[in-house]
Amino acid sequence: MEQTRRLVETITKGIQEKKGTGIVIADLSNIEGSICKYFIICQGNSPAQVEAITESVGDTARMELSEKPSRVAGLDNAQWVAMDYGDVLVHIFLPDVRTFYDLEHLWADATLTQIPDLDCNS
Repeated sequence: MEQTRRLVETITKGIQEKKGTGIVIADLSNIEGSICKYFIICQGNSPAQVEAITESVGDTARMELSEKPSRVAGLDNAQWVAMDYGDVLVHIFLPDVRTFYDLEHLWADATLTQIPDLDCNS
C-alpha cells in the first residue's frame, strides 16, 4: 500500500509540473468491487496541455518509481486521457468533458481529496 501511496503522490507531482488543475484523488480502497484503489482526476485547458500533463505523469512515474502505465487511452483527440497504473487510474480531461462525465461523483462512497491548484506565478 505504501508503494501505491507513493505512486499517487508522484502522479500528482507530474500533473502539477504542467500546471494541471482541479486535482481530485478519489480513494476507492475501501469500496468492495472497485476497479482500482485510486482515481486521480485533473484537467488541462487545451488538448496540448492534456498531452503535456500525460507525458509529464508518465515521465515522472517512470523516473522516480520505475512505474509505467499498462495502458494509455485517449491521446488521439486529447479530450480525456486515461492512464492505467493498476491500482491507480489517472484521468486527464478538458474542462467541459470533465463536467459532462463527472467522475468525482461516480463513486459516491469514495473519499475525495482535493489538491489545491499551484499558484501560476510560482
